[in-house]
Amino acid sequence: MIGKTETKQKTIAGEASLTGVGLHTGKNVTLTFKPAKENTGMAFKRVDLEGQPVIEANADYVVNTQRGTNLEKMGVSIQTSEHVLAACVGLGIDNILIEMNASEPPIMDGSSKYFVEAIEKAGVVEQDAVKEEYVVTEVISYLDEATGSEILLMPANEYQVTTMVDFGTKVLGTQNASIKTITEFKGEISNARTFSFLHEIEMLLENGLIKGGDLNNAIVYVDKELSPQTMEKLRHAFNKDDISVKPNGILDNLTLHHPNEAARHKLLDVIGDLALVGTPIRGKVIANKPGHFVNTQFAKKLKKIIRQEKRNNVPSFDLTKPPVKNIIDIMDMLPHRPPFLLVDKILEISDTHVVGLKNVTMNEPFFVGHFPGAPVMPGVLQVEAMAQTGGILALSTVPDPENYLTYFMKIDNVRFKQQVNPGDTLIFKLELLSPIRRGICHMQGYAYANGKLATEAELMAQIVKNKNK
Repeated sequence: MIGKTETKQKTIAGEASLTGVGLHTGKNVTLTFKPAKENTGMAFKRVDLEGQPVIEANADYVVNTQRGTNLEKMGVSIQTSEHVLAACVGLGIDNILIEMNASEPPIMDGSSKYFVEAIEKAGVVEQDAVKEEYVVTEVISYLDEATGSEILLMPANEYQVTTMVDFGTKVLGTQNASIKTITEFKGEISNARTFSFLHEIEMLLENGLIKGGDLNNAIVYVDKELSPQTMEKLRHAFNKDDISVKPNGILDNLTLHHPNEAARHKLLDVIGDLALVGTPIRGKVIANKPGHFVNTQFAKKLKKIIRQEKRNNVPSFDLTKPPVKNIIDIMDMLPHRPPFLLVDKILEISDTHVVGLKNVTMNEPFFVGHFPGAPVMPGVLQVEAMAQTGGILALSTVPDPENYLTYFMKIDNVRFKQQVNPGDTLIFKLELLSPIRRGICHMQGYAYANGKLATEAELMAQIVKNKNK
């Protein structure tokens, strides 16, 4: 279920840049982290392209998972996004803009370490808005039958991740890695570097890939005998005079940071790929033989579940309890009067949200002419009822609400999901999308009937002084 936390959203205080080469493109690239507004999430910006298009970190934009998680929106691509996104999640960042002058972030040392350092250099700051998270209440799973890769998500008190890898080779057998809290990411996971097997390196080199690769940004596990021809290829590709294999089965370029560095890097990838869900997770992820394909397929499934739950997140209230505001209180605040007063009660109100109720009866005046043989409440009146409920929230911010009015400025993304008929009880929930500034109130509204979402809309209104008073 979707839940508010007591934690504030976070962004960065300033800017921080890194320069390097893309692993697969071999192109020089400068990446700059920039602060972002509340509720905007994580996004990439291609400053090298006309119009500087923005691609949100969204699982729906995943188009390819070969050699990394690649995003595309309206023909604009971002390659190997996972290491950067993992660093953002690992430091609790909710809103950030990642500017790049190429399609692929710099590979750096093949881990998230340098991205973590850059973000910390910029500084992490709290914002006004409260963080929203997906609280796992039942097991969610995804199985790739072709590979046997599987991801499970189960209830837990905080975001936890366990990865289990088994590549079926002697040089890299079965490994596990875990974190019990995301705060462990920086110290335990962020420096785990990407890895590959020798046979993969040979194939990639022959096909002109990993152009930015060198022996400092990837651990190479030697799963076959090194022939003189292969040795020569590697010396040439990585500009080394000599290459050999260590006793632990890796090329002699690197020393492992952890005995289970491969499993830790897979955990890093899981965190980066699941960042594409777009909502922080409170639950435990168990990933068996994870890879970018299964990770992003699970992210798409979870994102769909969250989207559906948001739409059907019907507020639950004891309707027998006295309301926060009854009809008399409402008329003291709103200028509307029957038959155009479309809210009967206010059930809950805070600085950022309001919940109202309307009992739809057969004697509503609009039923006289609106399909009298098959009465349906007009959708525009449902939106008006939502707006009146939102008006209570807006006017509650001024000391003398009876002297103010609220006027529509804009209505966006209106969707009607099901009919509202006589006998239904409509519950309206309005939430501020941003703090009220200069009398401008921007809200997301939902109307629920019979335990289902009936209508949703994004509303903008202005609070103005009533000149007639």
